[in-house]
Amino acid sequence: MTRDDRTDEVWAALGRVTDPEIDESVTSLEFVTRVEVGAANQVSIDFRLPTYWCAPNFAFLMASDMRDAVEELPWVGKVSIELLDHFSAALINRSVALKQDFRDAFPGETDGDLTQIRRTFLGKSFQRRQELLIRHLLQIRVEASWLIRATLRDLKQLSLDQEGVSLRDLYLFAWRRIHSSTNQDQLAFTTVDRGPLNLDGLKEYLRLITGVRRTAEFNGLVCSSLLIARKGNFPLPENIV
Repeated sequence: MTRDDRTDEVWAALGRVTDPEIDESVTSLEFVTRVEVGAANQVSIDFRLPTYWCAPNFAFLMASDMRDAVEELPWVGKVSIELLDHFSAALINRSVALKQDFRDAFPGETDGDLTQIRRTFLGKSFQRRQELLIRHLLQIRVEASWLIRATLRDLKQLSLDQEGVSLRDLYLFAWRRIHSSTNQDQLAFTTVDRGPLNLDGLKEYLRLITGVRRTAEFNGLVCSSLLIARKGNFPLPENIV
């Protein structure tokens, strides 16, 4: 495997890491500014967030997730993640390198690690992808009564067009991230807390999760705009992939 091949694999691994707040990959958001594969397969990664004051808990999550995603590549020796131009960069970079928890990076400022925050945003991702899929199914004339009683098996066997298949795959990926069971007879569409949906309340439920999606889309637009503005002050090297 050439160095270019290894670099491409690192970028692909980073593409699976998302900003927890807006559920888009750190590569599509262009947070990653440098990937380098050096001697002994040591990988160095730099990333920069839209502002100097981006929330440190989200920054820590992304940095640690990037480290873990790249470390899963079988040929990788060591991974170095560096957050640039952030007020907590030194603390975050040190703790991620030492594989510490967020509470170790900020002693006395938090009572625990980021497990609950991570789960909260996985739930929001589940709701956004569920809303898009449900609306698509209703648009192609799938009955609402089918939706509230369909199992995972039913959903997987449903004949869909290309857009529907893509939305279903994204939803099932989000479903697997928050549910531990693989029982195919479970309800495909539930609340994030596994509560069943009912026909009378479906319209109000859709209104609720639509709000979750629109908030994330707005945050993503703001984030992208801020990053574009910041790039004017920090031009990217010409050789960035």
